[in-house]
Amino acid sequence: MVDHVQSLARGLAVIRAFSAAEPEQTLSQVARATGLSRAAARRFLLTLTELGYVRNDGRLFALTPRVLELGYAYLSGLSLPEVADPHLERLAAEVRESASVAVLDGEDVVYVARVATARIMRVSISIGTRFPAHCTSMGRVLLSALPPEALEAYLSRACLRRLTSRTIVLPAALRAELDEVRVRGWAMVDQELEEGLRSIAAPIRDRTGRTVAAVNVSTHATRTSLEAAERDLLPPLLATAGRIEADLASLSPARN
Repeated sequence: MVDHVQSLARGLAVIRAFSAAEPEQTLSQVARATGLSRAAARRFLLTLTELGYVRNDGRLFALTPRVLELGYAYLSGLSLPEVADPHLERLAAEVRESASVAVLDGEDVVYVARVATARIMRVSISIGTRFPAHCTSMGRVLLSALPPEALEAYLSRACLRRLTSRTIVLPAALRAELDEVRVRGWAMVDQELEEGLRSIAAPIRDRTGRTVAAVNVSTHATRTSLEAAERDLLPPLLATAGRIEADLASLSPARN
């Protein structure tokens, strides 16, 4: 593409190389994650450091809070987090578990709203945290809502990494799971993202019926069985999704 600015694309790839799972990385790790040479990765990292988006202690590189500026324009104009927050507060208080809303971005889910009651994961989750869509309940909901051609494109390019012994990594198995999610209207993921973590998610649809986000409740396997999650967490979760949808539908088209 003539108008494609390769250096900008590579710079953004360097920023995206950092994640909640690997917030600090060496030059070699960044180069490997982005497919850049060490020399090229070093140039981009030093430029980002000079601009204040990356810090370096001499060996490890990490993003700084300034990167939030890059997404502020999007988040500040997005009505979904504003609408979802009070409903997440109510849901979290009712079930006494953490509740979140996420959207699909490429092969990941990105958290746009969250109310945490307790930390049950090794990594801290905040607004902007990304996780692979294939092994998260919200990701399964969002992937199941994709048009067939978009889903096939995802399955052909996605790296279905095994994060635990339970993670689904075969495209055919994931496709079958997504078919089930599409039929029943919600997703349950049992310890596929992290050992001990169970989550259940439901879609959030706009006024046209298009799935625009997902809402979930996460819990620890030692205190909530799969049966208890479906019995006790699913009904309030579905009710919350419905209330968020109703609020979204009441917004003017300009804000939705």
